[in-house]
Amino acid sequence: MGYAAKLREQGRQLKTHVYTLYHGMRDPRVPWYVKVLTLLVIAYVISPIDIIPDFIPVIGLLDDVILVPIAITLIMKLMPEEVIREYQIQRLVLQVRVFSI
Repeated sequence: MGYAAKLREQGRQLKTHVYTLYHGMRDPRVPWYVKVLTLLVIAYVISPIDIIPDFIPVIGLLDDVILVPIAITLIMKLMPEEVIREYQIQRLVLQVRVFSI
């Protein structure tokens, strides 16, 4: 599998993780600290303040590309497995419906 294929697959996984996090925020089975971490990541993404300013060439943009996926992976590990499975299946069903239309 080439680098481009791996990158595409990680992009698909990221979409599924974002879908799971979005719905997990409203799920009562998800612990409060996972919801707080999710809100912090969302705030970091939309905030104009960065850990490393974007005007620094390459490194300024890399912090977003590296930190956000790491944070999403951490949050997914903290979320209960049954919630993750439920929303991943839900996402796959929606995907199949969209492509079958």
